[in-house]
Amino acid sequence: MNIFRLAGDMTHLASVLVLLLKIHTIKSCAGISLKTQELYALVFATRYLDLFTDYISLYNTLMKLIFLGSSFSIVWYIKHHKIVRRSYDKDQDTFRHYFLVLPCLVLALIINEKFTVKEVMWTFSLYLEAVAILPQLVLLQRTRNIDNLTGQYVFLLGAYRSLYILNWIYRYFTEPHYVHWITWISGLVQTLLYADFFYYYFQSWKNNVKLELPA
Repeated sequence: MNIFRLAGDMTHLASVLVLLLKIHTIKSCAGISLKTQELYALVFATRYLDLFTDYISLYNTLMKLIFLGSSFSIVWYIKHHKIVRRSYDKDQDTFRHYFLVLPCLVLALIINEKFTVKEVMWTFSLYLEAVAILPQLVLLQRTRNIDNLTGQYVFLLGAYRSLYILNWIYRYFTEPHYVHWITWISGLVQTLLYADFFYYYFQSWKNNVKLELPA
């Protein structure tokens, strides 16, 4: 554990709390992509297969439970809550997210660190997380009208992965033999996908105007 890893985890947790705040207090999921949330639920379900077999620390276990529970509860709220589901823009959230799943699974079967069920599923979760934000970004480009909480949610998600990159750089220079190409490349791809959003987010903050993405 180092300051960059801790900051990344807290930023990731903050993104989830912001989204839950929007859903619970405003009773709205406007601007939120169900497709992205379903992909994140799959990411955590496949990444944390070791939850009940490999104990690392109390902190690690709690974080896994929080991300698993929150991801599935968000999906449930958007799909089934009698008030929240009314604000879901199904007509705009049309990204065919299942086309992302199979290529990531095939890639994980081919390129992995060890050919075991847990390792392949862990690798699959890395590949899928790298592209899971795509439906959300496409939805924001289509709707263009981005409220503050949705903008903060997406910004925090991107910031979390950026902090993790700093964590990997720090560990590379402080820990012997710390090389994880799959994790690094997946994380870099994920961060690059946020580049356009980051630009317009900072422009809106700098000029004190409402955040809008170009169509």
